[in-house]
Amino acid sequence: MAIHRNPTRAVRIGSLTIGAGHPIAVQSMTATRTVDVEATASQVADLASAGADIVRIAVDSERDAEALAEIRRRTSANLSVDLQENYRIAARVAPLVDKIRYNPGHLYHHERGKPWQEKVRFLAEVAGEHDCAIRVGVNCGSIDPEKKDAFSPDDSVGPMVASALEHCAWLDRIGFDRYCVSLKDSDPERVIEANRRFAERRPDVPLHLGVTEAGMPPEGIIKTRIAFEQLIGRGIGDTVRVSLTLPNSRKSEEIAAARQILDDIAAGRVRTVVDLAQGGLNIISCPSCSRVENEAFVELAQQVRSMTEYASEYDITIAVMGCRVNGPGETDDADLGLWCGPAYVNLKRGPETLGQYAYDTILAKLKEELDRLIRERTAEPLSGR
Repeated sequence: MAIHRNPTRAVRIGSLTIGAGHPIAVQSMTATRTVDVEATASQVADLASAGADIVRIAVDSERDAEALAEIRRRTSANLSVDLQENYRIAARVAPLVDKIRYNPGHLYHHERGKPWQEKVRFLAEVAGEHDCAIRVGVNCGSIDPEKKDAFSPDDSVGPMVASALEHCAWLDRIGFDRYCVSLKDSDPERVIEANRRFAERRPDVPLHLGVTEAGMPPEGIIKTRIAFEQLIGRGIGDTVRVSLTLPNSRKSEEIAAARQILDDIAAGRVRTVVDLAQGGLNIISCPSCSRVENEAFVELAQQVRSMTEYASEYDITIAVMGCRVNGPGETDDADLGLWCGPAYVNLKRGPETLGQYAYDTILAKLKEELDRLIRERTAEPLSGR
């Protein structure tokens, strides 16, 4: 299958280069706690062995940064660091990695009186000094509030694209061009639209593709395949990740799934017509990562899928998120949302928090709310439940 890829510029990330016609790179992220050096170094090795071109590690604290130094000593893999609110920690970790990923929507949390432009300038200077690339990672559930307020509440794609374009323009202005961009959503249709719009405006910028919170296999793989086929088929995309909710021991399945999708696209084994409006129950769940505070989250996501099978015909979205960093914001758009803490699960209906429940009682409470929602939408009781 002949694909004419967008003429993006080359961006070097450690030992590999993305863009400019180079092979599409595959990446994943560690799910172990970063401070657990043995477990994280082992998972980096497993992912690299499975064919990961880049492995991302989250760093949220000084202890994580100290652990990263030891992990770096144990691997030659291309490493990316994922920053959250404390953007200044980049100075500690940049010498240890090949790429820095920051989320424009998280920059406003830290040093709120400082313009985001100054923070990005700092990141660019640190990256330049230590031979790092940058990924501007825009996520649907964590858009900068000012950017979100500038668009209609029912337009989730517009703020994402505008934020990415704004940050690219600023990086260009300050003379840093070694960057790529990602625009991710849990809905493959919105992923396609956001990346298509961005690529029309900035065909020169390499794009990292992914469906965030795609969920568990096989559904998560199917959602991701839909987005990748439509985008890569249009020549859009230079590096990819399949984000799946999996136990730590199975994280390498993300790499296998990505390679299979890319192989199928290259061979022309794709859907010629994709129905994105499939309807029915939609369960989204984030990929297990080092920010998960209770590993029972993965099992809970699987239990939610099994328990809700009886509601498969209803157009309802249930989100299961594994941490307090992205969980509160990224469950807002779901009909029912769960975000998991160390001992309790927070249950939401849209943006409204309904309460905190223990892991062994949350399923019953979720079923109550799901049944209530179905009754409201159908205006009739559930029979035989």
